[in-house]
Amino acid sequence: MVASSLKLQDLIQEIRGAKTQAQEREVIQKECAHIRASFRDGDPLHSHRQLAKLLYVHMLGYPAHFGQMECLKLIASPRFTDKRVGYLGAMLLLDERQDAHLLITNSIKNDLRQGIEAVQGLALCTLSAMGSAEMCRDLAPEVEKLLLQPSPYVRKKAVLTAVHMIRKVPELSDIFLPPCAQLLHERHHGILLGTVTLITELCERSPAALQHFRKVVPQLVHTLRTLVMTGCSAEHSVSGVSDPFLQVQILRLLRILGRNHEESSETMNDLLAQVATNTDTSRNAGNAVLFETVLTIMDIRSAAGLRVLAVNILGRFLLNSDRNIRYVALTSLLKLVQSDHSAVQRHRPTVVECLWEPDASLSRRALELSLALVNSSNVRAMTQELQGFLESCPPDLRADCASGILLAAERFAPTKRWHIDTILRVLTTAGTYVRDDAVANLIQLIGGAQELHAYSVRRLYSALAEDISQQPLVQVAAWCIGEYGDLLLEGTCEETEPLQVEKEEVLALLERVLQSQMSLPATRGYALTALMKLSTRLHGDNNRICQVMSIYGSCQNVELQQRAVEYNALFRKYDHLRAAVLEKMPLVERGGPQVDEEVKESKEVAQLSEAAPLPTETQASKLLDLLDLLDGPSENAQHPPPLDPTPGDTLIHLLDLPCAPRPPAPIPNLKVFEREGLQLNLSFVRPPGTPTLLLITVTATNTSGGDVTHFICQAAVPKSFQLQLQAPSGDTVPAQGGPPMTQLLRILNPNKAPLRLKLRLTYDHFGQSVQEIFEVNNLPVETWQ
Repeated sequence: MVASSLKLQDLIQEIRGAKTQAQEREVIQKECAHIRASFRDGDPLHSHRQLAKLLYVHMLGYPAHFGQMECLKLIASPRFTDKRVGYLGAMLLLDERQDAHLLITNSIKNDLRQGIEAVQGLALCTLSAMGSAEMCRDLAPEVEKLLLQPSPYVRKKAVLTAVHMIRKVPELSDIFLPPCAQLLHERHHGILLGTVTLITELCERSPAALQHFRKVVPQLVHTLRTLVMTGCSAEHSVSGVSDPFLQVQILRLLRILGRNHEESSETMNDLLAQVATNTDTSRNAGNAVLFETVLTIMDIRSAAGLRVLAVNILGRFLLNSDRNIRYVALTSLLKLVQSDHSAVQRHRPTVVECLWEPDASLSRRALELSLALVNSSNVRAMTQELQGFLESCPPDLRADCASGILLAAERFAPTKRWHIDTILRVLTTAGTYVRDDAVANLIQLIGGAQELHAYSVRRLYSALAEDISQQPLVQVAAWCIGEYGDLLLEGTCEETEPLQVEKEEVLALLERVLQSQMSLPATRGYALTALMKLSTRLHGDNNRICQVMSIYGSCQNVELQQRAVEYNALFRKYDHLRAAVLEKMPLVERGGPQVDEEVKESKEVAQLSEAAPLPTETQASKLLDLLDLLDGPSENAQHPPPLDPTPGDTLIHLLDLPCAPRPPAPIPNLKVFEREGLQLNLSFVRPPGTPTLLLITVTATNTSGGDVTHFICQAAVPKSFQLQLQAPSGDTVPAQGGPPMTQLLRILNPNKAPLRLKLRLTYDHFGQSVQEIFEVNNLPVETWQ
């Protein structure tokens, strides 16, 4: 049976000659049967040949696990041909998940003690490829001895094996500290490169090693200066750059050694300036060295002039034709914009040009950097550029671009009129992509600018007449027309073109919004309320408005139906109160978290219920804000049970005003997370009517210079609790103290057990993905007792 077995070359030829997969499987199954039979017969002369064929079959993706024990036999063989194939098989077929790999530990130890360089090299390669933590602990003394062997071949492989051991078992760092100082004097390229890598691993994992190797910074500086100024052997040069791999590795090590250390940073400042000015940038190898130089300059305590030089290098990278280099430059500048804002600002025109890159990843990075560069001095020019990009950018970037423009305008707007114009242009261009709070923010902005009421309502009316597809724009326009419709018809506004509008045209436009298939239920709610308000703003017959309300009194949407029924009741039963109830809205101040608003509202209602009865007109004016609350979505609102009707309180009975008891003492807030400007706070509310229910509002704020995007907060509680996560207010936490992001957690604690909360945060910040998992055990006792 063994005699009919194929040679390795013949097996390869026959497998390649198979025309179908079935033929290939047939050839391999037949040959695997011969290999198994040979292993059972224990043929010592041909075992390595059979294992070589099995390894080829393994590389094709077929099972070869039955060859693992044969690898162990060949490694223990005294013949080099057997050991070579045996170690190769061990690297391919064995790993630390299988217990069989521990059986070769003794064979590797014996081979490392031999004086045969080739055998020692095979053992070291195998150990560095598949050595487990247990093997590393057992064989670390043997590898340490080989680090100072006279043979460069063995020393190089021993250094690489030590790197693997440190990564697997960091506590072995003390063993390899003494040999590293001697190996730094090596002139052999492979040994020196491996030694620098080993020292880097040691410094990253051991504070003691970091302090120990700061003494060798002058030696590293001398080695790197020699590479830059005089070069080394030509065989290690790449495109005219002397040994770029060794230069990059030394720069990475210097970055670690100089971080937060003034003396080491001062020692390497002159060298970094030489590398930055003497490296050829026409080749990719030179760009790699320059990029590592920039990272080192920015990470250590370097001089101010050196940091400006580093930013200028990144600016030159933006002009490179290679897209990868431009992407690296944009990502690096985004990280530096907070610490070196003025230096990065000099390259703003080049960054803006990168917005129109056809590559989506480049365009996204350029957008993030452009938004980070906006400040009070350039907000007009940058917003104009970003609005031009918004009109033609890909759909997957429109949401980020629109949100970024709105946040920049809110932060740095020079005038209220410019702020309103900017938001209107964004809503007109990409209204469906804006943040959820854009409508409320614009309504608040317009309401607070009394001198711009006429200008705003005319601009919005014109925009609405042209396009009713952008829902946020339609909602704002409907609100403004309802509030300031009288200004639309009366007189002229000097700041806009003359506009002659009749009452019937305004009503027809709002009816068009109501009848449009593109209008959302919330948008129709805005339009209904606007029509109702116009019944008091515009003079004339209100029959047309009454007809619309009657039609929507039987609407299938419960919210719209309830709204129309209440408005009809105002027309028929309480027409004498309609003008007072529909007075203009007062200025709405920006509130805090959602829970704080709910507590504030409950206090106001409690005070209202305890107050003495007021005259009818006064009560109607007090109800103004409550009626205008219908302009917002009400699906998630929670109302306490209504008051029992009293004979003299018919208007309160009509609108079903709630009456809540006086709330208990507030529970103190708790800060649970803070990193790089991102802060997470928890605020608590326990509704008086449901003592087992706890409402937790998670509030995320960001004081850093870059937005936190794709923010997701997930929570978990013990099994005895019930947890419900409400939808967050958004997924972006704006930079520099912008509007916070909030999310409501509803926790039911029927047993009133001590509350423990586990949170997981995932987000992107400064171009890096971050995930944090932590447990909150210090919740106030008021949350569960």
